[in-house]
Amino acid sequence: MKEILGKYIPEQAVDQVFELIKSFGVYLKIVDERVTRHGDYRRLADGGHQITVNTNLNSYRFLITLIHEIAHLVAFKKYGHRIKPHGKEWKHTFQNLMLPFIRPEIFPKQLLPVIANHFKNPKASSDTDAKLSLALKGFDPPSDKSYIFEIPTGSLFKIYNGKIFQKGTRRIKRYECKETATGKIYLFQPNAEVELLK
Repeated sequence: MKEILGKYIPEQAVDQVFELIKSFGVYLKIVDERVTRHGDYRRLADGGHQITVNTNLNSYRFLITLIHEIAHLVAFKKYGHRIKPHGKEWKHTFQNLMLPFIRPEIFPKQLLPVIANHFKNPKASSDTDAKLSLALKGFDPPSDKSYIFEIPTGSLFKIYNGKIFQKGTRRIKRYECKETATGKIYLFQPNAEVELLK
């Protein structure tokens, strides 16, 4: 298991993560990319705990995602299954589990302040924290995709499922974009990755 973990997370985090997986009886499954989520936690019918994490994540995002999902397991065990999935109990658990990893032996210097800031009040997804998401994407392999905030207003773009949109104006944090086929307006996070058409 340690050898497998070493392929996906920073080397200095392997022993600690292995201990967490062992002590909580986690069945870790590394799966193909899912567009809607980076990871997932499920209690199995036999009482076991399964965590899935996408294989395509860079090592820093993989580590954060894995600890995020372990935090669900720990929070449910400690507080019961009636708590909100991303409520205060989960946030507190996630902060406590993540704290020992937020150090320069594990994360690059330029990521540490962004991660530390995120964990003052962790969000349901690292993607909803635009600063953290962009900082983490800096460690992804090069891509031909653009971020919504980078493309000009009025330009057309395509998303993962083939739907085409036209970029509109910014509304507080998100951008209003019109689906060309239906005329419906959708809100996009500024750090959403899209394929620019024109």
